[in-house]
Amino acid sequence: MRNLLIFISKYNAFFFFVFFFAMSLILVFKNNSFQRASTLNSSNLLIGQAYERYNTLQKYLRLAQVSDSLAAENARLRSQLKNSFYQNKAEERMVNDTTTLQQYTYLVAQVVNNSIHQKNNSITIDKGRSHGILPGMGVICSSGIVGIVDNVSTHYATIKSLLHQDTRISARITETQAFGSLVWGQEDYNPRIATLKDIPNHVDVKRGHHIVTSGYSALFPAGIAIGRVRDTRKKTGEISSDIKVILSTDFSTLAYVYVVKSNFSAEKQALELETEEADD
Repeated sequence: MRNLLIFISKYNAFFFFVFFFAMSLILVFKNNSFQRASTLNSSNLLIGQAYERYNTLQKYLRLAQVSDSLAAENARLRSQLKNSFYQNKAEERMVNDTTTLQQYTYLVAQVVNNSIHQKNNSITIDKGRSHGILPGMGVICSSGIVGIVDNVSTHYATIKSLLHQDTRISARITETQAFGSLVWGQEDYNPRIATLKDIPNHVDVKRGHHIVTSGYSALFPAGIAIGRVRDTRKKTGEISSDIKVILSTDFSTLAYVYVVKSNFSAEKQALELETEEADD
């Protein structure tokens, strides 16, 4: 207590100054409307800026939750697209009986590991057998094709990326309807370039034409984006060309993917296998 009294007496001039300065400010703001209004506006501005920065921080902290919610909503909306349904149509004379059956559904998953600079690249996602994922299912993202499920554990799955030498995707040129097989690794392992093979030379393919899934495989619905034509290379003496394609999917930025569940895949594959065995 004694030390406190000594400190106050030593700096009494400073404390008197602070006291009288505060009293003068109170009197000025109390008796002058202009100064009072200016002070309130300034304080409101500072408080508003503080709240704005706080809200920005809160939004940033909720980004992961928002991203998960948006990805799940995208998966639900994709399941409602026209190409996710099978047209079960029967016509007889004047009677039309048309129904649609759910052919494709989508399960959202988060990428937990990814490679793009290997000769055979793979992706790991945080969904597995317990979520209904099986080997052979197609995988897409918001911008296009990603790959095909390769191995599955209880809670995880690995995807054979489109950037894998063994991956083959049935693809079609939208503008010409010509189809072929899309492969990767023909262009110095560039993660943005693939090759569409077996396109007949008489097909007029132009730079910028759209490449999409053909729908011939049960793995993917028809019309899923793959990329655009960069250039064509006609082979002398051969009837088909190889087309360089700029991929629409940027594999270096993958965060969320959608695993495609085809309800008719097993039936289609069983029928085609039965037909092949009968032909043999």
